[in-house]
Amino acid sequence: MSGNEKRILTLERQIEKVKADIDALSDLRRGSLSKQYNICGSPGCKCKASPPKKHGPYYQLSFTKNGKSSSKFVNKKNAKIVNQQVKNYANLRKLVDKWVELGTELSDLRLLEQEESD
Repeated sequence: MSGNEKRILTLERQIEKVKADIDALSDLRRGSLSKQYNICGSPGCKCKASPPKKHGPYYQLSFTKNGKSSSKFVNKKNAKIVNQQVKNYANLRKLVDKWVELGTELSDLRLLEQEESD
């Protein structure tokens, strides 16, 4: 077995691993989740004390879809779930990039083998 053939088998195995990792991902959500604190307009409120005790935390999901930026508030009880969905999406993007990188190398090797056999 040639060096190219061994590398092709290795790349094919790595691509199958990436596919399995993608398949194992749970719910996905694009964007980023931030924790925010606010100051209200009520005079004498604790948020205006020294030091201030701001209201919150409030969780906000910011994302871009079809070139348009948006955001929405996320209920505190759902923040952990949404945060995991955002992490899953980021992981998906990394896995897809890896798949493309491996696939490009695999395609190049296959083309090279084809040229050598012609």
